[in-house]
Amino acid sequence: MRIVGLVLSLWLTVLTAYAQRDTLITITSSGGLQFDQKRLIIKPNTRLRLIFQNKDDMAHNLVVTRPNSRLRVVEFALALGNKGPQQHHVPVMDDVLAHTVSVEPGNADSLTVVLAEGAYPFVCTYPGHGYVMYGIIYATNDPKRLPAPEQDRNLPNPDRTAEVAHQHQAVESGHPYPLKLPAVYRTFMPDCGPAAIAVGMPGPEGGQSYVFDAGQCRLRYAWSGGFVDNSEQWDGKGQRFTKVVGEIYYRDSGGFPWKIGTTSQPPRFKGYRLVNRYPEFHYSVNGIDVRELIKPLSTGRGFIRTFILSPNRQSIKFVATAQPGIKFKPSVGRFQHGELQLPAGTRQFTLTVSTL
Repeated sequence: MRIVGLVLSLWLTVLTAYAQRDTLITITSSGGLQFDQKRLIIKPNTRLRLIFQNKDDMAHNLVVTRPNSRLRVVEFALALGNKGPQQHHVPVMDDVLAHTVSVEPGNADSLTVVLAEGAYPFVCTYPGHGYVMYGIIYATNDPKRLPAPEQDRNLPNPDRTAEVAHQHQAVESGHPYPLKLPAVYRTFMPDCGPAAIAVGMPGPEGGQSYVFDAGQCRLRYAWSGGFVDNSEQWDGKGQRFTKVVGEIYYRDSGGFPWKIGTTSQPPRFKGYRLVNRYPEFHYSVNGIDVRELIKPLSTGRGFIRTFILSPNRQSIKFVATAQPGIKFKPSVGRFQHGELQLPAGTRQFTLTVSTL
């Protein structure tokens, strides 16, 4: 009986030791494409459960990767293209240790992972997010040997310029990595709401770029001659505006452009998917689902907006405020006093915006 009691005591001791290594941590998204906690320290072989709460106005995920694998996972996630949304923007690869699903604003999800000793990045792999929205999990028995947070090269938005250059291999263009167009940045842009999405597109005139306001579900402005410079915003921890590189040639100053039916309800943004690396925005207006895809003209300054509408029987008008030097050409319907009247039952149309 003493032997049985001793074995039982040892088993309970071991069980207690493992139970003490179970850790629960909650991480939330914060402004400027950041996690509220960027550095977690746990003991090796801890059974870690991470709860991710999305308090932003855009969808995010949380992916834990193998050491030194964050950028590789981010690039593979971007390469998913049209498959991204159905895979929660998470590539299937050994470097991914655990991940949440796509978490919409106001929702939460969790993951569980056991980590041996080492440094494990966690990151949001939505297109354009993974280069600035990340953190690090240290599994160590000796936390005193870790670098101070202000000197930690595994953390985003360091205050030192040299740190930015080391972590992101920054180039003079103001981008933290070699830029490949089309490119999508969720960032803070001037003359736009806080839910700005900047999109850089290839093409003549130094490329075409635009800003889509996800909060108001509308295009704000477009420019040519470059994309954006994010360097000041990264140094400012998301508290500064991203700079426009080039010349703005089009501004939509007329407010929300859709007039659907006889009632007026605020539009609801439902996210976007990538179509050959171009974002197709999804939002709803008065019960009608709208998908909007913007691509550059093949010659000159301008772009083509393609709209796909869910089945409807309501009267639909699209407002395009006239401005000097800009021409509008719809594929269906006709303009009267700055309003494009669409035929009843219209399911798809394009609007070409070009300079005169």
